[in-house]
Formats: sequence, C-alpha cells, structure tokens
Amino acid sequence: MTVKRPRSVKHRPRRGRPLKNDATPDMRERILDAAEDHFSRHGFWGVTIREVAQDAKVDTALLHYYFDTKRGMFDAVFARRAEIVNRERIESIDEYERTAGDSISAEGVINAFLQPILERAAQGDQRWHNYFALIAQVNNTPAWGGETMARTFDPVIHRLIRALRKALPDASEEDLYWSYHFLSGALTLSLSQTGRIDRLSNGLCKSSDFESIHRRMAPFIASGFERLCKKGRVTKSRVTPVTPVTPVTFS
Repeated sequence: MTVKRPRSVKHRPRRGRPLKNDATPDMRERILDAAEDHFSRHGFWGVTIREVAQDAKVDTALLHYYFDTKRGMFDAVFARRAEIVNRERIESIDEYERTAGDSISAEGVINAFLQPILERAAQGDQRWHNYFALIAQVNNTPAWGGETMARTFDPVIHRLIRALRKALPDASEEDLYWSYHFLSGALTLSLSQTGRIDRLSNGLCKSSDFESIHRRMAPFIASGFERLCKKGRVTKSRVTPVTPVTPVTFS
C-alpha cells in the first residue's frame, strides 16, 4: 500500500499585527541595524518604513508594533548606541578625575571624553560608522537636531563641563559652553568621514585614520579651551569688528 506523504506547507510572513511571541530581541536589533544603515545614508526624510522592512526581511507591521511610527524607530536607533558611548565617556572622565587629582588638565579631561568614541570609530565596525554618520547629520539639522542631541547627550556633556571647570577654574560659563560648541563641530565632522581631508591633502591625510585624529584632536581642542577660557582672555574690545557686506543688486 502506498502511503501518501503530507504535502509541505509553505510558511508565509503573517500579515497584520504580530503576536507577542514574534517580538524577539534579535529581530528588533535586525530592524534597528537596517534602519540605522538607511538613515545614515539618506537622512530621516529619505527613508521609508517599507524600505527598512524589506532590508530587515520582516513585515512592515512589525516595525509599527515595535516603534509605532518612523520617528519612533529613528529615536530608538539614535538612543541605542548613545547609551553605550555615554556610559563609556562618563566612566572615562570619572576615572581620569580620580587618577589626576590636583593635576587635572583641560587636555586630560578632553582626552578622557574623546577616547571611548574615537577608539570605537577606529575599530572600523560598519554599524558604528553608520551611527556616527547619523550623529553628524542630526547635529547639523536645524529643525529638530538640537532637541534630539540635547535629549540624548546632554548628561555626558554636563559631566564634561563640570570636569573642565576644575581644570579651568577661571573660565566663565559662557566661554566653556562656546568652547564645547567648537569641540562638538570638530568631533562630528571627523566622525562623519566625508573624505574631504583626503582630497584636500592629496591623500596625505585620511578621514578614516582615527589613530591620527585621536593623537591630534585632544591637544588641539585643549589649546583652544585654554586660550579662550584663561584669565585675561580676548575681550570684545580687542576683536576686530566685522565689516558689513554691501548687498549686491542685480538690474
């Protein structure tokens, strides 16, 4: 007698709202990795939920299940690695303060702040490269970038400022925050690896050379902090005023 074998059933992705048992941490991470890659290359407005779902090989309903909206997914992407680098930088500053004691310096504080993030950048992990490129984008987004950066990174920045107050006791609050503003711009530009310095230097310098960046950035930034924040710093009266530009009219 011939025994009929049961026909194999093709499992298709379930449509609609997924079951809670479907919501595994690995699947969520896969979605976040795909979203991070897309956002880092195309920005928030250049990415659709469908594109992320296709890349993560999941149904779009699962993205709505986890994050509700595209903005919710973006915020989850942005916060995920921030938790890691914030913790590492605060621990690094704490450790430097303990070991430096009364010999605390601006360069030492800044190096402690930079070291964890530049070391991660130097490892060449593409996922971290995507994340750092995303930070650079957000830091230069006028509409909502400032709010997102503040919500995500302000605790570690305030920790940095507290340490710098000890190293630069004569500094005004205004000068400390302006100096950090310049540090933030230099750091996010370097993290974005645009290749600008590669072309400008005819290959002598490479934007992916984070060992060289690390060796140079802390002393460079510290010199700026010390020059701006020291007693008897440059005052407004000693700065050459900017000559207003006459508007050009076209007939």
